[in-house]
Amino acid sequence: MKTWFPWPRTLASRLSLIFLAGLVLAYGLSFGAQYWERYLSSESMMHKTMERDVATGVAILDHLPADQRGDWIARLARQVYTFELGDGAPGQPLPIAELPHAGQAILTGLNNSHGLNFTHTVDPRDRFQAHLRLDDGTPVTIDVHPSSMPIPQWLPVMLLIQLAVVWGCTWAAVRMATRPLTRLASAAEALDPNSAGQRLDLSGPSEVTHAASAFNAMQDRIATYLKERMQLLGAISHDLQTPLTRMKLRAEFMDDGVEKDKLWHDLSEMEHLVREGIAYARTLHGATEASCRIDLDAFLQSLVFDYQDVNQPVALAGNSQAQIDTRPQALRRILSNLVDNALKFAGDVSLGSTRASDGSVTIEVLDQGPGIAEDELQAVFKPFYRLENSRNRSTGGTGLGLAIAQQLTLAIGGQLTLRNREGGGLSARLQLPG
Repeated sequence: MKTWFPWPRTLASRLSLIFLAGLVLAYGLSFGAQYWERYLSSESMMHKTMERDVATGVAILDHLPADQRGDWIARLARQVYTFELGDGAPGQPLPIAELPHAGQAILTGLNNSHGLNFTHTVDPRDRFQAHLRLDDGTPVTIDVHPSSMPIPQWLPVMLLIQLAVVWGCTWAAVRMATRPLTRLASAAEALDPNSAGQRLDLSGPSEVTHAASAFNAMQDRIATYLKERMQLLGAISHDLQTPLTRMKLRAEFMDDGVEKDKLWHDLSEMEHLVREGIAYARTLHGATEASCRIDLDAFLQSLVFDYQDVNQPVALAGNSQAQIDTRPQALRRILSNLVDNALKFAGDVSLGSTRASDGSVTIEVLDQGPGIAEDELQAVFKPFYRLENSRNRSTGGTGLGLAIAQQLTLAIGGQLTLRNREGGGLSARLQLPG
């Protein structure tokens, strides 16, 4: 479901935004209510003061001699109104029923005496004039120009400070609440059967400690399961080697013939299958080989020479001049499995490497074989999975070569992918960190 508002991607940002929006709305409503209440109180007080001041001002002008009234006009002026001697500016009559609150205050203060009447001026603001006559007939105008209630300068600053404090507390609370979830996700991503898992700290709220304890228990169960499987395969291998050896010795004493060749072939296939199964189990159980720095070009050249020495069509097609930290035996096993797989179905194989700007290295094993169907490019990494056109053991193998290569790739921190090449053939790409 798409929304007009772009939500943040992280849970912490979303929760912070929701909490902050709610608090800002609550603060805004509270501030508005307080401001409106203060406005009404101030307006009521101002109107009561205006009633007394206008009545007092008119009384003073009424009792002063005519030649002294001009000096008192400035003294009687206030922020929202001034006194003027004369008929004032022209304007439209303003009915008493339509008088604003300030006009009602003047009307009440003068008790509707002195021939009081009101007019609207041409000023676009809410401005009006009250006209009256003193006892001696002198015209006086009260020019009223209401103004909005001033807001203290410290009030917006205080509001911003409060919002900043609320934002900080909200962010700290959300981070505290989501940090265990982040740690759990990091531990789940780091979960690797080839190494000891990251143990989560059993501290914090009860829900957090319960989840951490469950995750640690899950890691222990996985490790125990893999260890038991390795022990089981090791025991099976040990027990199978003895009868296989006896059967081979007995086959040696058989008369030469077709039956002997078939039996010898079956025994060799069984022995190969047992070795491959043990090799795959060891890759799952974890690698004990130490990492060291190697010259990748020299390493690949040595591997290619080994194949060329036994007349295999393997060539070196590029170099990267890179020095990498890796497990050499595991890397050799990965590349050997990829090359052997390519030789079974293609014949000619080329091996090359390139280095990216970020220091990572890519090794490619290229062939000109029939390739693999797109929907099976990932399935071939499964143990004992063999393509439909390679069900024969003599060509298809045990179905563990690519699975072993994939597990060893994960163990050395790399990534193995397969893709079909344009024009035919397969590319096995191994990406390693620099």
